[in-house]
Amino acid sequence: MTKNHPSLRKAASNADLYANPSPPQQLRHSHSTLARSHTTAALPRRSLADWDKRPQMGEKGRARHSYAAPYPNLIEDDEDFRPNRQQQSPPPVPPKILEEVPVPAPILEFRDGEYRLPACKITSKPVPSHPWLPAQLPPVPVRREKVKADPGRYTKPFTDFMTANPTVFHAVDAVAKDLEQDGYNKLSERDAWDLKAGGKYYVDRNGTSLIAFAIGDNYKAGNGAAIVAGHIDALTAKLKPISKLRNKAGYLQLGVAPYAGALNDTWWDRDLGIGGRVLVKEHGKIVTKLVKLDWPIARIPTLAPHFGAAANGPFNRETQMVPIVGLDNSDFNGLNASTGRALECEGEWKASPLGGEGAFAATQPERLVKAISSELGITDYSTIVNWELELFDVQPATTGGLDREFIFAGRIDDKLCSWAAIQALLNSDASLSTSSQIRVVALFDDEEVGSLLRQGARGNFLPSVVERIVEEFAESKVKNSLARTYANSFLVSSDVIHAVNPNFLNAYLENHSPRLNIGPAVSADSNAHMTTDAVSTAILQRCVDADAGTRKQDPKLQVFQIRNDSRSGGTVGPMLSAATGIRAIDCGIPQLSMHSIRATTGSQDPGLGVFAFQSFLERFEEVDKEFK
Repeated sequence: MTKNHPSLRKAASNADLYANPSPPQQLRHSHSTLARSHTTAALPRRSLADWDKRPQMGEKGRARHSYAAPYPNLIEDDEDFRPNRQQQSPPPVPPKILEEVPVPAPILEFRDGEYRLPACKITSKPVPSHPWLPAQLPPVPVRREKVKADPGRYTKPFTDFMTANPTVFHAVDAVAKDLEQDGYNKLSERDAWDLKAGGKYYVDRNGTSLIAFAIGDNYKAGNGAAIVAGHIDALTAKLKPISKLRNKAGYLQLGVAPYAGALNDTWWDRDLGIGGRVLVKEHGKIVTKLVKLDWPIARIPTLAPHFGAAANGPFNRETQMVPIVGLDNSDFNGLNASTGRALECEGEWKASPLGGEGAFAATQPERLVKAISSELGITDYSTIVNWELELFDVQPATTGGLDREFIFAGRIDDKLCSWAAIQALLNSDASLSTSSQIRVVALFDDEEVGSLLRQGARGNFLPSVVERIVEEFAESKVKNSLARTYANSFLVSSDVIHAVNPNFLNAYLENHSPRLNIGPAVSADSNAHMTTDAVSTAILQRCVDADAGTRKQDPKLQVFQIRNDSRSGGTVGPMLSAATGIRAIDCGIPQLSMHSIRATTGSQDPGLGVFAFQSFLERFEEVDKEFK
């Protein structure tokens, strides 16, 4: 979610602290309330004389009786140990022992060179005497309880995805591979498309945005589309075009620039790896290769508090948040006596000899070039044409909490909703044969910086894809069919939502504070920073309710709205809805610590998000008929 401007945020008074954001308890059914008159405590206490009037017991065994005492516990009484017991008269009759009937041993037959049990003879069943009776009754179907989907099954796949794909390039590539394994065909914007009803396709732009869509078997031009759209980029620090810096006091440092709100206070003293894409010249072609150095390489060290005011900030992100990546004390004996600085550092910046003069590799740290070349198997440094690399926290995504009810990970905003939307699309394949609509999941880049680039939501990526789909099926009047498609469509803008923080309850509105492991939250805003309205809320609620009871835990739609003295962030919803006229709602999965290098969500939340998005993709077509 895009961060709002600092000047628009105000501190809330402690007087506004609301008492308890707990949701109201569900009403208890009348039959679940047990009156005291229905319990054993209301029964009369039995006297010792009553034991002589009790019916005689056979030898079947002993009977143990419990009766209520005036105390909270029950007193158990064993008959076998009561005093003055009378002998049973007459004595019990011993049970009749059945005589064993000898079973004759089976007669073995000699077949295939050895003795075997006789083969079973198959006899034809008699024909029924009445022609209206079947010759053979159909087998009784075995009743099997339908296994309800558990949101917990998505927890580990999500954490594995987060750990394995730390950059936007890796995330989009991993999504593409999942789609291809499920039968989706890759398209290129530069080629002609040949689309078929019932087909499944995807197309990417710049390697950082992706749109996947499945066409219903009964689709016709002008029919609507069920769309889930979000962003897959995350806060990070990108390497500058020339990232090689002069050594300072024996440290090798790396020139980086913040993307969106990165290099904030949460980036101090974190173990940072380096990854991204590298353009390499091979056989006369420029190819893209993904690289990931996932061990701790860089670190932005804090200044110890013992240094006083200098350690308290504010800090300059250009000069004081420069990551260190190595040591080079070769100039230790060449210090300037007056300044204490290395003589080499006082000279001009020098290019690396790698790749030759004028090569891209010569503008980058020599040891970094070698590390990346080793990872990709590059032996000729001059073949490296360019790269886009970024820093990332190498700590793996993991579950946490006493009962593993949390997920702790980096880059949750917003790979969480992106991953859940793709899984929902893959899960909805089975119902595609009866659909007459298009199902779309769009993952955009650059949302955190305004979505202004061609791979962002303000570009023409989504409208272009929808228009080309309509063209493939429209026999005439393409613009008319496109306009009807937009009017018949619905968009779920899926971006993460602020989960309630128990330490800052005064920052939230009471009854508008989403919780973890409950379900996605609908985000509302009175100043049109969100697309949510009454109609769109009712449509999504109807879709989710249609599948209630079919899962082990049903997602419950929550609601979020920012306080009047704060400003909401932004999503891709308003820009997409305004450009196309598609009805829309903002609904995302809750998380804590948004825009921190390390964030938190619930361990059930990825699965609950999958369930909610899948219900929308599969149910929108029938629900929309109620709103026409």
